[in-house]
Amino acid sequence: MATKSFDLIVIGAGPGGYVAAIRGAQLGLKVAVVEREHLGGICLNWGCIPTKALLRSSEVFHLMHRAKEFGLKADNIDYDIDAVVKRSRGVAKQLSGGIGHLLKKNKVTVIMGAATIPAKGKVSVKTDKGTEELTAKNIIVATGARARELPGLEADGDLVWTYKHALNPPRMPKKLLVIGSGAIGIEFASFYNTLGADTTVVEVMDRVLPVEDAEISVFARKQFKKQGMKIMEKAMVKQLDRGKGTVTAHIEVGGKVETQDFDTVISAVGIVGNVEGLGLEGLGVKIDRTHVITDEFCRTGIDGLYAIGDIAGAPWLAHKASHEGVMVADLIAGKHAHPVKPESIAGCTYCHPQVASVGYTEAKAKELGYDVKVGRFPFIGNGKAIALGEPEGLIKTVFDAKTGELLGAHMVGAEVTELIQGYVIGRQLETTEEDLINTVFPHPTLSEMMHESVLDAFDRMIHM
Repeated sequence: MATKSFDLIVIGAGPGGYVAAIRGAQLGLKVAVVEREHLGGICLNWGCIPTKALLRSSEVFHLMHRAKEFGLKADNIDYDIDAVVKRSRGVAKQLSGGIGHLLKKNKVTVIMGAATIPAKGKVSVKTDKGTEELTAKNIIVATGARARELPGLEADGDLVWTYKHALNPPRMPKKLLVIGSGAIGIEFASFYNTLGADTTVVEVMDRVLPVEDAEISVFARKQFKKQGMKIMEKAMVKQLDRGKGTVTAHIEVGGKVETQDFDTVISAVGIVGNVEGLGLEGLGVKIDRTHVITDEFCRTGIDGLYAIGDIAGAPWLAHKASHEGVMVADLIAGKHAHPVKPESIAGCTYCHPQVASVGYTEAKAKELGYDVKVGRFPFIGNGKAIALGEPEGLIKTVFDAKTGELLGAHMVGAEVTELIQGYVIGRQLETTEEDLINTVFPHPTLSEMMHESVLDAFDRMIHM
């Protein structure tokens, strides 16, 4: 069988892979992308996108219950979980189809199948019709990651779910246990809690959303508890006893083990890189705890072999993967490429209230030896937030006292996932507090709080 040759082969068509393929094609490279399951990867089919569709439904449901506050009438408010899920799947399907169209438009060859790299510059793809042999001078591994499964806490799709089951639930949970309070865990906890599930979150670290600034975590926790969520921190689920329609969880907290019964458990305890079965070890690729070790340009140390996105380590975010994909395509095509700096990548969590951040937390900045100036501004002091009926929230900014450099920004409250980009651009342009202070923010908007938080760091706050 004839071997097909390309300039670039991308393994995996998630937000890293398909973007790398399109950028490579735009730069005149002959590109193939290999995908074993769905175009758009986990993010689009089983992650970022469908979860946002679900969360939007729960947000509207929550607002319907508040109709009276806004001078509106809504009676007999209810939901249909099947219809909520159907909408979410429809959104994912529409976008997945869009990826196929984009790849075709950019003349990228799409091969559906499972890839291995038998030798440098060679890719073998097992398809429905047999095996296809491909060669390319450059190969990008963008195979992503999957949910981590802890021994004894494995998912069964009935009583114990992963994110996939939670996105397409066999039923609506009544009493729910969520293990892990990172972005995935807390988003599902928020969704099901809003729809009326009695929800408990167990977090092994000393606070929920442990990667966020401590002050933001504390604020978010208060809101979650106000919504009826039970939060157990510094706690660990030791075992799950599965019965008929019920799970008994053994939870260790404060040195003692207690048992609680639930009808559903969602496990969200991190991810594992999809490194197996690709032949990476045989090529001499270094792997550390299921993640490929790369340099700042995503090079693996093997000539012409790159790794991007979740498989190449934290932060495990779709937009990081996409940006790395563009960077590597630029590099291969001989363009000037800028490495992606992890501390310049914003993280967004779409729970209620939303959480978003970029750069260093206050604690991290101090640990790195910075003398810091910190500003804060609460949503209650902002006209737009009050008009929206969203007065619960906080914006916090961290500056280097010596240079005025914006070291980090942390937010909790309505629409902060959209606001954070202002600070991301500020950091990218190496802006100082002076630039931000002299910027005119439109009124009335939530963005004015970003200005006030900067002003507060330098003792110039107006509206509090």
